[in-house]
Amino acid sequence: MTSGATRPIATSNVLAVIMGGGAGTRLFPLTKERAKPAVPLAGKYRLVDIPISNCLNSELRRIYVLTQFNSASLHRHINQTYRFDRFAGGCVEILAARQTPDNAKWYQGTADAVRQNLRYLLQEEYDYIVILSGDQLYRLDFRRVVQQHIETGADITIAVIPVKRDEAKSLGILQLDNEKRVVRFVEKPQDARQLDGLEMPDKLRACLQMENGAGQFLASMGIYVFNREVLRKALDNNETDFGKHIIPDAINVFRVYGFVFQGYWQDVGTIRSFFDANMELCSSKPSFNFFDRRFPVYTHARFLPASKIIDATIRNSLIAEGCIIMKSRIERSIVGVRSFIGNDCELSETIVMGCDFYQAHHEMHELVPMDIPHMSIGRGCKIKRAIIDKNAHIGEDVIITDKTGAPDFDGPFYSIHEGIVVIPRNAVVPAGTRI
Repeated sequence: MTSGATRPIATSNVLAVIMGGGAGTRLFPLTKERAKPAVPLAGKYRLVDIPISNCLNSELRRIYVLTQFNSASLHRHINQTYRFDRFAGGCVEILAARQTPDNAKWYQGTADAVRQNLRYLLQEEYDYIVILSGDQLYRLDFRRVVQQHIETGADITIAVIPVKRDEAKSLGILQLDNEKRVVRFVEKPQDARQLDGLEMPDKLRACLQMENGAGQFLASMGIYVFNREVLRKALDNNETDFGKHIIPDAINVFRVYGFVFQGYWQDVGTIRSFFDANMELCSSKPSFNFFDRRFPVYTHARFLPASKIIDATIRNSLIAEGCIIMKSRIERSIVGVRSFIGNDCELSETIVMGCDFYQAHHEMHELVPMDIPHMSIGRGCKIKRAIIDKNAHIGEDVIITDKTGAPDFDGPFYSIHEGIVVIPRNAVVPAGTRI
């Protein structure tokens, strides 16, 4: 299920807020020099393009992005990408964390970030505020969520998704009654008896027409719809986080309903989940389809030449524009914009994020010694299960092997997280290195 049919609603009275202010520690070192929503995705996009594209495809034209840590590249991407006709009445606007005479603190959590910006979010007469995460991969028409919110007379609506028992322990789990009203919320339940009490009843499963094999628990997607005044009241306290504090308290005070989403949704907030989501995109029929013309994903328009493939073998991979790939073998990998891959390389289950700009022409020539640190993968490299961040240089004959099961490690020019080798942005890996 993706966008689905909806009845017309007045989207002009709906404001979207995307949370992009977290430090992104679980995605380190990809977030060492950038905000989490600015992390590249699928060779040419950024994570923030997903929620913004969902908003635009849902005809939500007024969007705020709340930022705090390492936000320069995120600001640049948004300013270069999302520009509206001056008569269209829309914008994607950045609200960066700042100190004021009234508040000298940075954002303490998702709820605190929204609270500190309420004066701006509520300065116009919006009836509904949609609050979104900046690190998820999914496709959803938010008009469906708002429509149910209006029809049920809800004060707050939470988008939820069925998950299985092993996934439930790391998510916020909700229990709905047969009218889809939330009656219970538990953050990351660990106790087996507690989990048993949160399973969906058979009557609700039948009402939702859930497929066989679908998960028996309902997890919060971190997507909320608030009535305007309800948001103001819910944040009239010192609580810092929506999932941990605001939502559990709201269940006892407001009419809180769940919108059950049965499509693809993936939180990509960790190295492993980010890596797995990208690898899944390389399959012949990925769960998330970037080729859906009815619900496109927007990003920065680049004026790059078509990629040049010279006698290479490429299978089940994504190749972005502006690349040069010499005689090499690439399997189940993603090659990002402006990448250069030298002769006799073997890449398997690898994400190459590409480069922000081209080097001088003579530095890209095959005869130039590979110890000159231009952004590329040198000849003779063997790389498996790795993430090569932007503008990194991999010297000749570098070997990176599968590190599944290896302990986490942070070194000067590479890291190992959850069994994945990560080469940080702008790093130089010397020729002949073995990882």
